[in-house]
Amino acid sequence: MNKDGIYKIQQHPELLDVAAGWFHAKWGIALCAYKESMEASISESALVPQWYVAVAEGNIIAGLGVIENDFHDRKDLAPNVCALYVEEEYRCRGIAGRLLARVCEDMRDCGIHTLYLITDHTSFYERYGWEFLCLVQGDGEPEKTRMYVHRCR
Repeated sequence: MNKDGIYKIQQHPELLDVAAGWFHAKWGIALCAYKESMEASISESALVPQWYVAVAEGNIIAGLGVIENDFHDRKDLAPNVCALYVEEEYRCRGIAGRLLARVCEDMRDCGIHTLYLITDHTSFYERYGWEFLCLVQGDGEPEKTRMYVHRCR
């Protein structure tokens, strides 16, 4: 078992179907879109996309992905951390921070030193070293969304 309960789908493809279903249930994005992205991540040569889940007592309790673009107009700001979600009963336990740290470590080890994400949160990501960068226009969104940057050291 993974000591911190965080699993990279690339290294645990047996989790792909259940992980795709879990993300679909949380975000309402088409199940086939998650499956397609996760299948692309399984190649050993794939840097992006990547998907991670945290598991406790045999259930997914949190997860996030790294994709090229999280449906916004700044295609030059890539790759993007996306779909971070922690089940309500597991919040405030540092799980999101551990997921973000793991992704940063993995991306840095692959030569990717800058990550981006979009969010409506105004103080959450700062706790983990992310900095507000700019506002971006989300695909089909009437209002601009906050873009954050993190430099993985």
